[in-house]
Amino acid sequence: MAGFVNAADVAAAAVEIERRGYGFYRKAESRADAVADKKLFAFLAEEEQRHERLFTSMLERLGGVALPAGSTDEEYLTYVKSLLDSHCLFIPAQEEHFLQAPLRAAVRLEKDTLLFFTEIERLVPDSEKSAVRECADEERRHLKQLLTRL
Repeated sequence: MAGFVNAADVAAAAVEIERRGYGFYRKAESRADAVADKKLFAFLAEEEQRHERLFTSMLERLGGVALPAGSTDEEYLTYVKSLLDSHCLFIPAQEEHFLQAPLRAAVRLEKDTLLFFTEIERLVPDSEKSAVRECADEERRHLKQLLTRL
C-alpha cells in the first residue's frame, strides 16, 4: 500500500479495515457452533459495517484535504503505514488460520483496529476527530465483549 498523502488516504484505509472486518465476522458467524458466538459475530459484523459507512462518509467529506499541521512527519506516516500493513486483516493467507480460532482472532482484529484508530486520530482534521474517537471507543467495547466471551 502506498504511503499516506492526506487525511482522505487515512479514511480510505479505515474503510478497507472495516470492510475486511465485516467479511471476517460474517464468515466466523457462519462457521460458529455456539449460538452465543453466532450472535456476537453477527453483532460485530453489523458494527464493522456501520463503521465502514462512517468512514466512507468521512472520505467523501475529506476529498483531498491535506493533513493537519504537524502531521506530515514522514517518520510518523511510515509508522501508521506499518500499523496498517501489520494489521491482522492484511497479512496474506491468514484468514483460514484466524477462522480456526475466531474468538482469539477477533481479539487481535479489534486490538489492531483500535491501535490504528488511536493513531490516525491526529491525522484527520479537527472536524473528524470525534468520529474516529467514537469508533476507537467502540472497538474497546468490542474487545471487552470478546475477552469476556473467551
